[in-house]
Amino acid sequence: MPIVTGMPSTAFQPGQLGPITIRNRIIKAATFEGQTPKGQVTDGLVDFHSRVAAGGVGMSTVAYLAVSPEGRTARGCILLGEETLPGLRRLTDAIHAEGAAAAAQLGHAGPVANAKSNRAPALAPSRHFGMMGSVAHAITEAEIARVTSDYEKGAGVAVKAGFDSLEIHLGHNYLLSAFLSPKLNKRKDGWGGTIENRARFARQAVEAVRRGAGDKVAVTAKLNMVDGVPGGLWLDESVEVARMLEADGHLDALELTGGSSLANPMYLFRGDAPLEEFGATLPPALKAGFRLLGKRFMPSYPFEEAFFLPYARQFRDALTMPLILLGGINRLDTIERAIDLGFPFVAMGRALLREPDLVNKLEKGSSSESLCIHCNKCMPTIYSGTRCVLVTPPPAPAR
Repeated sequence: MPIVTGMPSTAFQPGQLGPITIRNRIIKAATFEGQTPKGQVTDGLVDFHSRVAAGGVGMSTVAYLAVSPEGRTARGCILLGEETLPGLRRLTDAIHAEGAAAAAQLGHAGPVANAKSNRAPALAPSRHFGMMGSVAHAITEAEIARVTSDYEKGAGVAVKAGFDSLEIHLGHNYLLSAFLSPKLNKRKDGWGGTIENRARFARQAVEAVRRGAGDKVAVTAKLNMVDGVPGGLWLDESVEVARMLEADGHLDALELTGGSSLANPMYLFRGDAPLEEFGATLPPALKAGFRLLGKRFMPSYPFEEAFFLPYARQFRDALTMPLILLGGINRLDTIERAIDLGFPFVAMGRALLREPDLVNKLEKGSSSESLCIHCNKCMPTIYSGTRCVLVTPPPAPAR
């Protein structure tokens, strides 16, 4: 039965994000699409974002675009460069053709990188065990300078490719997030110790992206509020980082997130932990260990609508810059409440995997909430084509 409403919803009013205007307040969050096995844009990746754009979102975020070769999550990750520029332009053209803006998530995976797959050593603030049993070495001063330059160059490539907005990944214990974390950053030099020192690299990278992007595109950052692990980044320090970023003046908005891809990915997702399905994706050598320790790595958290909102409101109180609310947003009234509370945009992930046309349904009044049940069985599909397994069959192999 159609939902009868009175005044037009604030969710579908245009919103200003720095220098660009987005047709509504709903952003497709960056969720790795699993459609680039050779590190190049494929028809599957174009189709993934075209469907979401045609489904009504204001902006669709392409994840995850690496700025450095060793900063890829694995070899199938797109590296920003002249080689990938034509495909990325085809992708942004397809998103624009459906009336949506296109955002590019820029980042360096740091200790989350699969060094074996990348055939390049992973980098971290301090020496640390990385993914798939690898060891990430402590990044040097020269490497910090080179990666900073890579951010600036990558931003320039993304702008050439036609992206309207660039999102810098400062979350989930990727490289810049790892520097913010007191658990992962044990450095004794000017890049470690105090929160001011631990935030230096992130602030330097944000400035470099703005330099490379210019003033015609929006620049945002996805910032961890909390790491969700003992000894990790917590609100007292992450709010201070946000204040520094606001004072620097290079960002048009902050998207607020949490959790650690290294130690607690379920903190970001909430709901059921797909242990069996995730374990099936691992190499045989790691499966036995995962059976023993998987519940510690992927604990289940009760799902609550807009589960990051209580933390995000503390940032709203501390800042004046635009904030993007993320985390289990499924309902139209939740979007409207977020806007009323001072969050001009919301980002949705799993809800749009289940229903790429959800925004159109909400606007037409044929639905008031997503059908997503938070089973999280979409998580392991990042290795074969990210999708909701309840409604979408496995795709043909991407070429």
